[in-house]
Amino acid sequence: MAHHVGRHAVIRFRERTAGSTIALIAVALCAAGCGVQTTVQEVRQAQTDLGDDAIVILSRKHKTQGETEDDFVACVSAGVNGGNDGLPVLPARDFVDATFPWFEPRTAPRTMDDLAGVIGRPLISERIQEIGVRYLVWIEGTTQRSDESGTLQCTVVSGGIPACFGFLSWENGSNYEASVWDVYQGMNVGTLSSEASGTSFVPAVVVPLPFIARVRQAACTKLSDQIKGFLGPTA
Repeated sequence: MAHHVGRHAVIRFRERTAGSTIALIAVALCAAGCGVQTTVQEVRQAQTDLGDDAIVILSRKHKTQGETEDDFVACVSAGVNGGNDGLPVLPARDFVDATFPWFEPRTAPRTMDDLAGVIGRPLISERIQEIGVRYLVWIEGTTQRSDESGTLQCTVVSGGIPACFGFLSWENGSNYEASVWDVYQGMNVGTLSSEASGTSFVPAVVVPLPFIARVRQAACTKLSDQIKGFLGPTA
Protein backbone atom coordinates (compact mmCIF):
# COMPACT_ATOMS: atom_id res chain seq x y z
CA MET A 1 0.00 0.00 0.00
CA ALA A 2 1.41 3.38 -0.98
CA HIS A 3 2.24 5.83 1.74
CA HIS A 4 1.62 9.53 1.19
CA VAL A 5 3.78 12.10 2.93
CA GLY A 6 2.11 15.37 3.79
CA ARG A 7 3.43 18.71 2.57
CA HIS A 8 4.15 19.93 6.11
CA ALA A 9 6.14 16.80 6.88
CA VAL A 10 8.28 17.41 3.78
CA ILE A 11 8.85 21.01 4.85
CA ARG A 12 9.83 19.92 8.35
CA PHE A 13 12.19 17.32 6.89
CA ARG A 14 13.80 19.94 4.66
CA GLU A 15 14.15 22.33 7.58
CA ARG A 16 15.82 19.64 9.69
CA THR A 17 18.11 18.70 6.80
CA ALA A 18 19.04 22.33 6.15
CA GLY A 19 19.53 22.93 9.87
CA SER A 20 21.82 19.92 10.17
CA THR A 21 23.83 21.09 7.18
CA ILE A 22 24.21 24.61 8.57
CA ALA A 23 25.20 23.20 11.95
CA LEU A 24 27.89 21.03 10.38
CA ILE A 25 29.20 23.99 8.39
CA ALA A 26 29.21 26.16 11.53
CA VAL A 27 31.11 23.52 13.49
CA ALA A 28 33.70 23.33 10.72
CA LEU A 29 34.01 27.12 10.62
CA CYS A 30 34.23 27.32 14.39
CA ALA A 31 36.99 24.73 14.45
CA ALA A 32 38.94 27.10 12.23
CA GLY A 33 37.90 30.42 13.76
CA CYS A 34 36.29 30.09 17.21
CA GLY A 35 39.56 29.18 18.89
CA VAL A 36 41.03 31.95 21.01
CA GLN A 37 44.54 33.21 20.35
CA THR A 38 46.34 34.72 23.34
CA THR A 39 49.50 36.77 23.76
CA VAL A 40 51.18 37.66 27.06
CA GLN A 41 54.05 39.99 27.87
CA GLU A 42 55.96 40.84 31.03
CA VAL A 43 58.33 43.66 31.92
CA ARG A 44 60.01 43.40 35.34
CA GLN A 45 61.64 46.51 36.78
CA ALA A 46 62.50 45.19 40.26
CA GLN A 47 62.46 42.02 42.32
CA THR A 48 59.35 41.22 44.37
CA ASP A 49 58.86 39.65 47.78
CA LEU A 50 55.25 39.21 48.92
CA GLY A 51 56.11 37.46 52.18
CA ASP A 52 53.11 37.35 54.52
CA ASP A 53 51.44 40.39 52.97
CA ALA A 54 48.54 40.59 50.55
CA ILE A 55 47.83 42.20 47.20
CA VAL A 56 44.81 44.18 46.01
CA ILE A 57 43.59 44.36 42.42
CA LEU A 58 41.90 47.59 41.27
CA SER A 59 40.84 49.42 38.13
CA ARG A 60 39.61 52.87 37.24
CA LYS A 61 36.16 53.55 38.70
CA HIS A 62 35.06 56.58 36.69
CA LYS A 63 32.19 55.80 34.33
CA THR A 64 33.79 56.53 31.00
CA GLN A 65 34.10 54.68 27.72
CA GLY A 66 36.90 52.16 27.85
CA GLU A 67 36.66 51.56 31.60
CA THR A 68 37.82 48.12 32.66
CA GLU A 69 34.85 45.90 33.48
CA ASP A 70 34.26 45.20 37.18
CA ASP A 71 33.56 41.54 36.47
CA PHE A 72 36.94 41.21 34.73
CA VAL A 73 38.71 42.59 37.80
CA ALA A 74 36.67 40.19 39.97
CA CYS A 75 37.65 37.33 37.64
CA VAL A 76 41.36 38.16 37.93
CA SER A 77 41.11 38.53 41.71
CA ALA A 78 39.45 35.12 42.02
CA GLY A 79 42.01 33.59 39.66
CA VAL A 80 45.00 34.97 41.57
CA ASN A 81 43.52 33.87 44.89
CA GLY A 82 42.45 30.40 43.72
CA GLY A 83 44.27 27.13 43.26
CA ASN A 84 47.12 25.51 45.17
CA ASP A 85 49.42 28.37 44.16
CA GLY A 86 46.90 31.10 45.05
CA LEU A 87 48.10 34.35 46.58
CA PRO A 88 46.42 36.31 49.40
CA VAL A 89 44.15 38.92 47.79
CA LEU A 90 42.36 41.61 49.76
CA PRO A 91 38.90 42.23 48.22
CA ALA A 92 38.75 45.57 46.43
CA ARG A 93 35.69 46.67 48.45
CA ASP A 94 37.51 46.04 51.74
CA PHE A 95 40.49 48.03 50.49
CA VAL A 96 38.30 50.96 49.41
CA ASP A 97 36.56 51.00 52.79
CA ALA A 98 39.85 50.81 54.70
CA THR A 99 41.38 53.71 52.76
CA PHE A 100 38.27 55.91 52.66
CA PRO A 101 37.91 58.36 50.99
CA TRP A 102 40.94 58.18 48.69
CA PHE A 103 39.71 55.29 46.51
CA GLU A 104 35.99 56.05 46.39
CA PRO A 105 34.65 56.35 42.80
CA ARG A 106 34.49 60.18 42.88
CA THR A 107 38.01 60.63 44.23
CA ALA A 108 39.82 57.50 43.02
CA PRO A 109 42.86 57.81 40.72
CA ARG A 110 42.09 57.85 36.99
CA THR A 111 45.49 56.73 35.68
CA MET A 112 48.60 54.93 36.89
CA ASP A 113 50.32 58.31 37.28
CA ASP A 114 47.47 59.52 39.49
CA LEU A 115 47.74 56.30 41.50
CA ALA A 116 51.44 56.84 42.06
CA GLY A 117 50.73 60.35 43.32
CA VAL A 118 48.06 59.16 45.76
CA ILE A 119 50.05 56.25 47.19
CA GLY A 120 53.13 58.46 47.40
CA ARG A 121 51.51 60.46 50.20
CA PRO A 122 53.00 59.22 53.51
CA LEU A 123 49.64 59.10 55.30
CA ILE A 124 48.03 56.94 52.61
CA SER A 125 51.09 54.71 52.19
CA GLU A 126 51.20 54.06 55.93
CA ARG A 127 47.49 53.22 56.00
CA ILE A 128 47.89 50.70 53.16
CA GLN A 129 50.79 49.05 54.95
CA GLU A 130 48.72 48.89 58.15
CA ILE A 131 46.08 46.76 56.45
CA GLY A 132 48.74 44.35 55.20
CA VAL A 133 48.86 45.21 51.49
CA ARG A 134 52.30 45.12 49.85
CA TYR A 135 51.40 45.21 46.14
CA LEU A 136 48.65 47.07 44.35
CA VAL A 137 47.81 45.73 40.88
CA TRP A 138 46.19 48.34 38.63
CA ILE A 139 44.35 46.90 35.60
CA GLU A 140 43.42 48.84 32.47
CA GLY A 141 41.82 47.56 29.26
CA THR A 142 38.58 46.34 27.72
CA THR A 143 36.98 43.67 25.56
CA GLN A 144 35.55 44.98 22.29
CA ARG A 145 33.44 43.56 19.47
CA SER A 146 34.25 44.52 15.88
CA ASP A 147 34.08 43.49 12.21
CA GLU A 148 30.51 42.22 12.39
CA SER A 149 29.13 40.76 9.17
CA GLY A 150 26.00 38.95 8.01
CA THR A 151 22.37 39.28 9.07
CA LEU A 152 20.01 37.40 11.35
CA GLN A 153 16.23 37.81 11.15
CA CYS A 154 13.62 36.28 13.41
CA THR A 155 9.90 35.93 12.78
CA VAL A 156 6.90 33.84 13.77
CA VAL A 157 6.02 31.02 11.34
CA SER A 158 2.83 28.99 11.02
CA GLY A 159 1.61 27.62 14.31
CA GLY A 160 3.02 30.58 16.27
CA ILE A 161 6.51 29.09 16.38
CA PRO A 162 9.40 31.61 16.47
CA ALA A 163 12.08 31.01 13.88
CA CYS A 164 15.35 32.71 12.96
CA PHE A 165 17.24 32.60 9.68
CA GLY A 166 20.63 33.93 8.66
CA PHE A 167 24.27 33.96 9.66
CA LEU A 168 26.24 36.37 11.85
CA SER A 169 29.94 36.54 12.59
CA TRP A 170 32.11 39.00 14.48
CA GLU A 171 35.52 39.48 16.00
CA ASN A 172 36.12 39.83 19.74
CA GLY A 173 39.33 41.25 21.14
CA SER A 174 40.46 41.58 24.77
CA ASN A 175 43.43 43.75 25.66
CA TYR A 176 44.40 44.25 29.30
CA GLU A 177 47.47 45.60 31.08
CA ALA A 178 48.32 45.26 34.77
CA SER A 179 50.82 47.53 36.51
CA VAL A 180 52.24 46.28 39.81
CA TRP A 181 52.97 48.94 42.45
CA ASP A 182 55.16 48.12 45.45
CA VAL A 183 53.81 50.13 48.38
CA TYR A 184 56.95 49.57 50.49
CA GLN A 185 59.40 50.70 47.81
CA GLY A 186 57.09 53.35 46.37
CA MET A 187 57.63 52.29 42.76
CA ASN A 188 56.18 50.42 39.84
CA VAL A 189 57.96 47.05 39.83
CA GLY A 190 56.54 45.65 36.61
CA THR A 191 53.94 45.58 33.88
CA LEU A 192 52.01 42.55 32.63
CA SER A 193 49.76 42.36 29.58
CA SER A 194 47.29 39.82 28.25
CA GLU A 195 45.66 39.92 24.81
CA ALA A 196 43.11 37.49 23.39
CA SER A 197 41.20 37.44 20.11
CA GLY A 198 38.75 35.15 18.38
CA THR A 199 35.85 34.92 15.91
CA SER A 200 32.29 34.10 16.96
CA PHE A 201 29.50 32.69 14.73
CA VAL A 202 25.71 32.45 14.99
CA PRO A 203 24.16 30.43 12.13
CA ALA A 204 20.38 30.04 12.23
CA VAL A 205 17.89 27.86 10.39
CA VAL A 206 14.85 28.12 12.67
CA VAL A 207 17.02 27.81 15.80
CA PRO A 208 20.14 30.02 16.29
CA LEU A 209 23.31 28.08 17.12
CA PRO A 210 25.82 30.41 18.82
CA PHE A 211 29.51 29.52 18.76
CA ILE A 212 31.17 32.13 20.94
CA ALA A 213 34.89 32.77 21.31
CA ARG A 214 35.44 33.30 25.05
CA VAL A 215 38.19 35.87 24.71
CA ARG A 216 37.66 37.73 27.98
CA GLN A 217 37.78 34.52 30.02
CA ALA A 218 40.99 33.54 28.23
CA ALA A 219 42.53 36.95 28.94
CA CYS A 220 41.49 36.69 32.61
CA THR A 221 43.06 33.25 33.00
CA LYS A 222 46.32 34.29 31.37
CA LEU A 223 46.61 37.53 33.35
CA SER A 224 45.83 35.73 36.63
CA ASP A 225 48.58 33.20 35.93
CA GLN A 226 50.99 36.02 35.07
CA ILE A 227 50.33 37.82 38.36
CA LYS A 228 50.83 34.58 40.30
CA GLY A 229 54.13 33.96 38.56
CA PHE A 230 55.26 37.56 39.00
CA LEU A 231 54.47 37.86 42.71
CA GLY A 232 54.52 34.26 43.85
CA PRO A 233 57.27 32.47 45.81
CA THR A 234 59.23 31.63 42.64
CA ALA A 235 59.30 35.27 41.46
